[in-house]
This record gives sequence, C-alpha cells and structure tokens, in this order.
Amino acid sequence: MRVAIVGASGAVGQEFLRVLDERNFPIDELLLFGSSRSAGRTYNFRGKDIVVKELKHDTSRAWISPSLRQAVAHRRSLQPTSRSMAP
Repeated sequence: MRVAIVGASGAVGQEFLRVLDERNFPIDELLLFGSSRSAGRTYNFRGKDIVVKELKHDTSRAWISPSLRQAVAHRRSLQPTSRSMAP
C-alpha cells in the first residue's frame, strides 16, 4: 500500500510514523511531504531513510489521490501547508 504523510516533520506526522511502525501497518511505499522548511529532512522508517519532499500544488496533484486530498482538506485549519493544498 502507498502511504503519504503530509506534515511529516511535525508532531502529528511523527506520531503517524510511530503508530504505523508500532502496528506493523503494511506499507509498500512511504511518501513524506512537508513545507519548504522541512523538505530535505531525512527520517528512518523500518531501516530505510526517507527524504521529506516539499509539498507543492503540482506535487499534490501528481502524487496524492483525491481521497487523500480530501483528508488534507480536513486538516487545512491546522497548518498553512495543508491548507494551501486543499481543494
């Protein structure tokens, strides 16, 4: 399963990573997105280093499914980056 976390460097994103690992959630591909400030940070997940990509409008359309864009919309009141990606 492909999993994307928007705001991966923040407290909620880090908690998502912890819970996904703790519950051994089946992940084939993990994508981490964040603001321009967070882009380039590296996190280790299950022995693999994953680099945070900057979330941009063109990125969200190419990588993120409509259902995930809807999930981002629910968070839009919390973070400026998420808010800017919401439909």
